[in-house]
Amino acid sequence: MKETGNILIVDDDAGVLQTAKFILKQHFTSITLTQKPEEIAFLLGQKQYDVVLLDMNFRPGETTGDEGLTRLKEIVTKSPNTSVVMITAYGELKLAVEAMKNGATDFIVKPWENEKFIATILSAFQLSTSKKQVSTLKSINKSIVNPQTQVIGESTAIKQVKSLVDKVAPTEAAALILGENGTGKELFAKLIHEKSNRNDMPFVKVDLGSLSSTLFESELFGHEKGAFTDAHKQKEGRFELASGGTLFLDEIGNIDPTLQSKLLSVIQNQEVYRLGSNAAIPIDLRLVCATNLDIHKEVHEGRFREDLYYRLNTFEITIPPLRDRREDIQPLCEYFIKSLSKRYRIEGLSISSEAIKKLRNWNWPGNIRELEHTLERAVILTEDNIVQAGDLQLSGRSIEVITGEVNFKHLEKDAIQRALLKHNGNMSQVAKELGVGRTTLYRKLKKYDL
Repeated sequence: MKETGNILIVDDDAGVLQTAKFILKQHFTSITLTQKPEEIAFLLGQKQYDVVLLDMNFRPGETTGDEGLTRLKEIVTKSPNTSVVMITAYGELKLAVEAMKNGATDFIVKPWENEKFIATILSAFQLSTSKKQVSTLKSINKSIVNPQTQVIGESTAIKQVKSLVDKVAPTEAAALILGENGTGKELFAKLIHEKSNRNDMPFVKVDLGSLSSTLFESELFGHEKGAFTDAHKQKEGRFELASGGTLFLDEIGNIDPTLQSKLLSVIQNQEVYRLGSNAAIPIDLRLVCATNLDIHKEVHEGRFREDLYYRLNTFEITIPPLRDRREDIQPLCEYFIKSLSKRYRIEGLSISSEAIKKLRNWNWPGNIRELEHTLERAVILTEDNIVQAGDLQLSGRSIEVITGEVNFKHLEKDAIQRALLKHNGNMSQVAKELGVGRTTLYRKLKKYDL
């Protein structure tokens, strides 16, 4: 199968052009030839090229390589995502090295071996593809205005977390975010990225709880075409896509020990191997992980590797549950009510003081996510523009108390039951609402005999 790629070959030797085209047309959909380097600017304006093969010299007897270097700089400036492979003679290796310093991806020495020639161009094509994906992710990061990047609340507990994030973010240290479901762990991971020196590069999230062991390596490390039955084309893994930026691994505590060892190896060596390849791909990224498990207990009981744990938690950040920051409930409500007002086009939407008081007295097993869903349901049910206490539907969901303490097992079971009813047993939607992976959800369903 041919790659959907555009290749431009620039050489004053017609024989070189035709030979290169004959070899490459078996691998790429579009090959453009020119013997005139002065046409490069025009051609780049007509089409986006993935790879340009560029000769070093264009006049008989010339060996300085000046024009080749000049055209190289022109291509790098005009089309930074295009990979440039220099065509050199054997005696021009010093010029080839100079070209690499000026932005060339690689070089080919004439006369070339066909297999090496093809491998070099395919590698350059893959690099160009990766550059374009990174550029797309950067554009998305810059263009999306996401209100969740705001941290609402001025309680002492949340101020302490904000302060720690401000200290951690500018460093390159790995961060491990702990906290219950719905506390906003992903929000704080994004905040760390935004306040870091990598904030103009991609923020890539992976929900490890939703990945089966068979998909783990392909998703994180990538694969080559033909690496397994359904690998119809090459795929970059999340580590590659996040290189230069931040990789957020959510539900890190849920991966099994075999996969933990593979993850540890990548983090230690700062390189990945795609499935089906023996070529190491260097990576440079900031790692932020999160889990709702008691990770210290997991390490102590041998379910989570101690050496991996220490790699991940240079800084450990614990997000407090909503019940420990009740003074933030009112500003959170005001924020969500304003957002819901825009979503449902309800002018003058507000919430009563009685409703706020009732919300303050609830224990929020689902934390901020549950608060948001409760308010959305109330906005839909309210008959006027003011959300009243009766609209909240909290009265029938009493908190069971045992010797003065909340029975959180009961609350968790109750939250799962409500989510199952709400989504008619759709496990993907239930897991999404509860903030857990499907594997975790099935384990809890078995635990509570649901």
